[in-house]
Amino acid sequence: MALLYGADAVYLAGHAYGMRAASANFSDEALDEAVQLAHSAGAKIYVTCNTLPLESELEPLPRYLGFLQEIGVDALIIADLGVLSLAKKHAPRVARHVSTQFGVINSASANALYELGADTVVLARETKLEDIRRIRANTPPELRLEAFVHGAMCVSFSGRCLLSNYLTGRDANRGECAQPCRWKYHLVEEKRPGQYFEITEDGGTYIMNSRDMRMIEHLPELLDAGISSFKIEGRMKSAYYTAVVTNAYRQALDAAIEGKPLDPLWVAETEKLSHRPYSTGFYYGYPGQHYGEASYSATADVVAIVEECDKEGDALLTQRNKFCRGDELELLLPGQVPLSFRADQIFGPEGEEIEDTRRAMMEFHLKLPVCAPKGAVVRKNR
Repeated sequence: MALLYGADAVYLAGHAYGMRAASANFSDEALDEAVQLAHSAGAKIYVTCNTLPLESELEPLPRYLGFLQEIGVDALIIADLGVLSLAKKHAPRVARHVSTQFGVINSASANALYELGADTVVLARETKLEDIRRIRANTPPELRLEAFVHGAMCVSFSGRCLLSNYLTGRDANRGECAQPCRWKYHLVEEKRPGQYFEITEDGGTYIMNSRDMRMIEHLPELLDAGISSFKIEGRMKSAYYTAVVTNAYRQALDAAIEGKPLDPLWVAETEKLSHRPYSTGFYYGYPGQHYGEASYSATADVVAIVEECDKEGDALLTQRNKFCRGDELELLLPGQVPLSFRADQIFGPEGEEIEDTRRAMMEFHLKLPVCAPKGAVVRKNR
């Protein structure tokens, strides 16, 4: 979905050394396939080696780095100086990107990392826009600066947090974060065990819960400050989320580069994703990130994915959520404004007319307004 809807690069993890331990991640064979897929689309693959490895984990690392170079990975995302040194030795042809986990917020750190062999620095999410300008002015032009523009935020500094480890034994610095910052907390008085008192300041007890970042309306300012690459956070997100947010930011970035105004449609697209209330992070100072509850909001749901489609728009699709005959739907196409249409007729896998798509992952036929590529999304507004 990221490639189909306009990403220039996709970052992902193998089975080791990545900060996404809860997901299945990619086997060696799947990594090889992903590289070939991305390169065939003219895009790049960045593999995360961004945990802080234990001593016992260092021995197999050189072989893994060599394998990543062998299959043609374009860059490694690294958060540890030792891993940076090993990557330079064992995968010298692979670009080295310093992860946001490293916490770079000034030019001195960026320059030191450049001298150690980094060609890209992913700045800490806590970096202000005015400081990015200064960092760009005081670093070599060959050093690329990357910054997050969309996605979940947390209360820790650049993702380095011990709260999960302390409360659950799951180490956030090894990709196992239980996200206790999202939990609802109460006070307990020592001599009254079992009596829980709500923390009512500002009307909420989710005292560490953070809003999501959205910078889609501010890409021209980030470009002007010297950012080379925009990064979208996608921890455990759906294919639908990936499609919509990539499409929106692709259009916003292209408009910004051409000096054109941003169509408000693409801002509205980000509301159709499951998200917490948005903020601009730390780019313009301290934003008041606190969000007093755990709920997400969205204004649309994906109902189907296109599997194949002919020139007339007769399509085979796979169900993702139920919808009914007569419902108003939208077809989300790469690089285009979503197309509204009505589901006048739905046909089952044997060609029989059906009233709804009630079975999970069922295949069905539907007439689309135009020919759509494999992977295109059909959704329904709430």
